[in-house]
Amino acid sequence: MNTRTEAGFTHVDQDLYAKAFQLLDPTPEPVTPTVPAAPTPVSVILAAAPPVHRAGPVEKTLSDALAFLDTHGWARFTLIHSEGARCSIGALRAAAGARNAAYRKAGSLLLAEARRRHGKQWKAIPAWNDSHSGPEVRGVWEAAIQRAHHLNI
Repeated sequence: MNTRTEAGFTHVDQDLYAKAFQLLDPTPEPVTPTVPAAPTPVSVILAAAPPVHRAGPVEKTLSDALAFLDTHGWARFTLIHSEGARCSIGALRAAAGARNAAYRKAGSLLLAEARRRHGKQWKAIPAWNDSHSGPEVRGVWEAAIQRAHHLNI
């Protein structure tokens, strides 16, 4: 095997290169050295990121139902109005898609908030819904969503 170990490069005169570049650019602009920015520690980046909240099934059902009411409208004295608006129970049913555990817990939480704000006499959501104004009903929905968020359900 015949492998060369010598590179065979000729020596370069650095002064010659400096003189050549000076001839090409006789008045070079002064180069100011830049100080590289200090790297940001990863722990600082991670600490600054807000925690990601994933809504539980009850919070999601309540939020989706309120969004449904915002989009299609709120109704009294009927489950579904001819123009698509719904009462609170109708909105819960539309959001849940089925009468599952999230639907039942969301309904219980909504009724509990309604009773907390408007008195213990309310035995069911439809009677409470039909006896209050839109802003009062919306306030209870928002409180129920906040409670579900706080309880992480």
